[in-house]
Amino acid sequence: MKRGQRFAMLLLLDKEMLHHGSWCGETHIQKGTFLLQELLSLESDYQFVLYKHGPFSFELRDDLSEMQADGLLNLVARQQGYGPSYLPSGEADEFLTRYPRTTSRFEAPVKLIAKKLGDRGVAELERISTALFIKNRSELTSIRDRAAELVRLKPHISASDALTATEDVDRLVEGVQDR
Repeated sequence: MKRGQRFAMLLLLDKEMLHHGSWCGETHIQKGTFLLQELLSLESDYQFVLYKHGPFSFELRDDLSEMQADGLLNLVARQQGYGPSYLPSGEADEFLTRYPRTTSRFEAPVKLIAKKLGDRGVAELERISTALFIKNRSELTSIRDRAAELVRLKPHISASDALTATEDVDRLVEGVQDR
C-alpha cells in the first residue's frame, strides 16, 4: 500500500473512531489498525510486534508523525492528565477526496472496527488486541489456554480480564465471519 493510501485509511479510522467516542490517542489508532489488519485481513503493510501495551507498529508511529508534519492530523491535549488525541485537521477531508478508491475500500471495515472499539479505554484495547495477537500467532486453541498465555505475557492483566478479552476476541472473529 502506498503512503497516501495508508494516510487515507488512518484518517478514515481516526474520524470514525472519534465519531464513536474514542479518545483517538496513539494507542487507539495502533489497536484499531491492528484489528483492521488482523481481524478483517486488510493489508496495510504495517508490521506489528508485541510491545509494552500490546501489538505495536513502529512504522505506524512514523506515519502518524508524518501525517502530523504534513498537516493532516493535529496532536491535541484535550484534558489534563490524559495523553493527547490525534484529531483530523481542516485539510483531512480534502486529502481524502484524492483517494476515492481507498476510501470506498476501507469505509465499511473502518466503521465496523470503530463501532466495536470506539468507546473502549486503553487498558481494554491492550487486552483485546493482545488476545487477538495470541489467537492469530500461536498454536493455542482453547480459550483458557489463550487467556493463560495473555496473563503470562502481560502479568498486570488479571486472569478474569484475560478470559473476558479472549472471549470478546472470539465473538469478534465469529461476528466478522458471519457478515
